Amino acid sequence: MSVRKLSWAAIFIALSAAGAFIKIPALIGSVALDSFPALLAAVLLGPASGAVIAGAGHIVSAILGGMPLGPFHFLIMFEMAILAWGYGTLYLAGKRMSAAVLFLIGNVLIAPLPFVFLISPQFYMAMLPSLLAASVINLVIAHLLAPRLTPIIEKLFSDKEMNR
Repeated sequence: MSVRKLSWAAIFIALSAAGAFIKIPALIGSVALDSFPALLAAVLLGPASGAVIAGAGHIVSAILGGMPLGPFHFLIMFEMAILAWGYGTLYLAGKRMSAAVLFLIGNVLIAPLPFVFLISPQFYMAMLPSLLAASVINLVIAHLLAPRLTPIIEKLFSDKEMNR
């Protein structure tokens, strides 16, 4: 990975940390606007970079929220990484709506599904409205910014450098 790409990844992690301070009212304090920088990075820097940034962003958000789910936040970190990777992969393949639908359904309905068994079905149901709100806001921001930032990032990097 080039120093330039690593520097941009650090910027997106910082943006994700800043988004982690913007909380969506929920049962737990880790629901925030930390995902849109990861989604942007998955498009602009590549799916693998987006995955790392999504995981880091969730952990920062969880820490800021007091780690209410304890070690379960590492499960969520992994889920967020997979979702950002999938989003970036589909988006870069020209399937922008599929990318958005994958992230929305994955983040709202599928990722919290283990908590039906780990905590309770009531917890799962109570989390859905805030997860839906946060997911839609994160997606709208990422979907609006990605096409506008892509030409700028492409000017900064050569194709050879971006694919490292």
